[in-house]
Amino acid sequence: MIQVFAASQYAKRLLARASLALAALAASAQANAPLDVRIALVIGNSAYSGSAALSNPANDAKAMSEQLRKLGFQVLELRDGSRSQMTEAIEDARKRLHGRSGVGMLYYAGHGVQIDWRNYMVPVDARPRSQTEVVAQAVDVESVINAFKQAGNRVNILVLDACRNNPFEGTASVKGLAQLDAVPGTFLAYATAPGNVADDGEGENGLYTGYLLQEMAKPISRIEDVFKRVRLQVRQKSRGNQIPWESTSLEEDFVFNDGRGAGSVVAVAPPPKPRPEERDQIFLREKVEWDRIKQSHNPDDFYAFLQAYPSGAISEAAQSRLNQISQPLVTATPVQGRHSVQRDVQVGDEIEYVYRDYLTNLETRRETLRVTSIKDGLVEINNGKQIVTLAGGTVRNDMGIDFDPPLQSLPADEFQIGKKWVSRSQETMPKNIQTPIGDVGWVEQEMKVAAYEQITVPAGTMYAYRIEASLRSYRGLSGKVTYWVDSRGTIAKYVRRAKVSLHNGMTRDNSWTREVVRIHKPR
Repeated sequence: MIQVFAASQYAKRLLARASLALAALAASAQANAPLDVRIALVIGNSAYSGSAALSNPANDAKAMSEQLRKLGFQVLELRDGSRSQMTEAIEDARKRLHGRSGVGMLYYAGHGVQIDWRNYMVPVDARPRSQTEVVAQAVDVESVINAFKQAGNRVNILVLDACRNNPFEGTASVKGLAQLDAVPGTFLAYATAPGNVADDGEGENGLYTGYLLQEMAKPISRIEDVFKRVRLQVRQKSRGNQIPWESTSLEEDFVFNDGRGAGSVVAVAPPPKPRPEERDQIFLREKVEWDRIKQSHNPDDFYAFLQAYPSGAISEAAQSRLNQISQPLVTATPVQGRHSVQRDVQVGDEIEYVYRDYLTNLETRRETLRVTSIKDGLVEINNGKQIVTLAGGTVRNDMGIDFDPPLQSLPADEFQIGKKWVSRSQETMPKNIQTPIGDVGWVEQEMKVAAYEQITVPAGTMYAYRIEASLRSYRGLSGKVTYWVDSRGTIAKYVRRAKVSLHNGMTRDNSWTREVVRIHKPR
């Protein structure tokens, strides 16, 4: 067993607290829930010809099959499969899943290549010498996605540990796998970021699969948390040279280890979501631990925090801080036709915004933001009237409200369609803003990267990522926010539809829009 928190006893204590909280939430009734059928197709290809041979995939497939059976999956296992055997196994999985509204999973370890933004699993009998021969001799990952779609699965999981160096010279124009958006109801995971490669590994199992086996076994861990913890451990172990990647469009929670035994089929019972008062208590525990480490320059402190709270209200801010003090050495190649977001902030940058009333569209004011200082990852605007982090977290907004931890309106890592996160901060009001319920409270946003699309603002026409968010605070503020982020990480357009609930039972509208008028960067 690999020790998750070898760095400190502090980390072990954090994990214990988080596990107890999850176990308490999971103790709920399962009556009247539909049956949860789980079928996994596990393929491990090692016995390639000559120098293409790999050490670990067959071992990985054997270990993964054993683990999945313990977790209630029916497993179709294929090691060192030919193309015909792989296609037959995919069809077998489709037939077994058809019409059962079940959970379908593919785990593949072996060689994989991308051709024209499509990903292919390479059978052991393939001998491709060109891209055309790859298409003819390999198996398109899309065929598995289509099979699961035809089966009518409720949940689809695809795990590709296929990011090794391509030994077939001249068969691929780029390395690694291509980034894809997860189709509805699908969780897609790669052993390393798209466009990058990973080592086969030195132990009995590959680096990625070894940690995945460990994390899947942990009780009542949501699938997103399982893979986030795997990503952290692989990144830490490889010193940033390998960073796993995920894309999800799941609309329901899925747990690998929900307590069922091998071979059993039980009722679907996703972990219950915490009540508002429980969320408050969870945040307070996270905030105590955040306060202990927020000034630290030791990456292990933030790895430990994120292992304990992989999807917490402070996790995105902690991830941002980790990236600042231990910069990742690999980046994901974006989906075809999209830009990656590169925040290039310099002293002297200026952005002019126009604000309008949401209902009347009448201009209410204009604002020019000028970067006056950058230090220790903090960007001061207009001599400290506003402060943000380089990763897009708000430390102080234009009203002078301070946020701790930074309110993370942008994802700490890359922008992916379907990515969701929560950011909650303690907010401290400035002395010039009087509030009847106190100067210190909380604010929370739940965000999702919803689309990549073209928009037009006074500054021009551009492509941007659309983020949809809900907003609420201790001051009675609640509502919906939509904003668009361009390739520089600038919020080019912001639409807020919100209200403030007053103590006399009345509400006050707090809806407005903001658009970029001008962007100036010094030469």
